Amino acid sequence: MKLRNILAALALTSGPALAQDEMVLLLDWFVNPDHGPIIVAQEKGYFAEQDLSVEVIAPADPSDPPKLVAAGKADLAISYQPQLHLQIHEGLPLQRVGTLVATPLNCLLALTDGPIASPADLAGKKVGFSVGGVEEAVLGAILTHHGLSLDDVELVNVNWSLSPSLMSGQVDAVIGAFRNFELNQMDIEGVDGTCFYVEEEGLPPYDELIYVANRDTMDKDMIARFLAATEKATQYIVNHPEESWEVFAATSADLQDELNARAWKDTLPRFALRPTAMDAGRYATFETFLHDAGLIPDISPVSTIAIDVTAR
Repeated sequence: MKLRNILAALALTSGPALAQDEMVLLLDWFVNPDHGPIIVAQEKGYFAEQDLSVEVIAPADPSDPPKLVAAGKADLAISYQPQLHLQIHEGLPLQRVGTLVATPLNCLLALTDGPIASPADLAGKKVGFSVGGVEEAVLGAILTHHGLSLDDVELVNVNWSLSPSLMSGQVDAVIGAFRNFELNQMDIEGVDGTCFYVEEEGLPPYDELIYVANRDTMDKDMIARFLAATEKATQYIVNHPEESWEVFAATSADLQDELNARAWKDTLPRFALRPTAMDAGRYATFETFLHDAGLIPDISPVSTIAIDVTAR
C-alpha cells in the first residue's frame, strides 16, 4: 500500500521540468520570406527547445507593433532601424535587442526603360512614398548625393502601392521599395525595374529589420533564448535553402507562389547570422545622419538605442 501511495504521488508531481515561457511577437507586416528564421524556428521546434511558446501575430496596421510593445502589450516587435531612432526621440521606451535582416532592403525604384537612368534625372519628377519622415530623409540624402534636393521633386503618398503606382505611370520613381520583393513583382508582370541601392547612393548602411523590446520591462533571458532559436533556424536556412523553403511555404497556401519563392532566394543571404550581435558604429552613424537631416533634435548614445541582450 505504501508503495502504491508513493507511485501515485510521483505521478502527480511528474511532468516537464520547466514550463514553456510564453512570448508574443508582433510582425511588421503579413508573413513573408523576410520572416523566414522565425517561421522555421517555429516549425522545426527550435523555440520549444528553448522552453518557449511563441505566438506570432501579423498586425492589421504595420505602424502599430512598436507602439504595442512600448505599451506592454507584446514582448517583441519586428521594426526597422531607421524608425527606431525616431521612435526613441518620440519618447517610446524601445531598444533594439536583435537583428533579423542585417542589410538595407530599401531602394529607389524606377522603370528600366523610363526617364530615370540616374537619381540625377529626378529633377522635376514625381517620387512615390509610403512612410513619411525617414523615407524623405533617405530620398533627400540620395538627391544630395546627386546635386539635388527634396525641393527639386514632387513627393506623392502612394499608400503602400509602390510598384503599381510606378508601373501605372502615376509616379516616375518610388522610395521605400524592397529590392527582394518589388523588383520580383514587377518582373513577374513583365516590367523591368532598376533599383538604386540606398547604401550606394549616400546613405550609411543600417539593419533593415530588427527586434525591438520595451526597455523598462524586457526579459533579457527569454529574449536571448528566442534569438538563439532564430540563429539556429538561420543556420538551417543557409545550410538547406531548398528544404527550409519547403518548411516555410508549407505553413500557408498564400506563400506558395512564384513571388515568394523568388523573394526567399533573394532574402536568404541578408538574414543576420548572429542576431544578437550589434555594430555600435552603425547605430551611432545613422543617429548622426538623422540629426544632420533635421529629423531628430539631438543625438542619443548607442546604449539607449541598441543592446546585446547576451552581454554580461
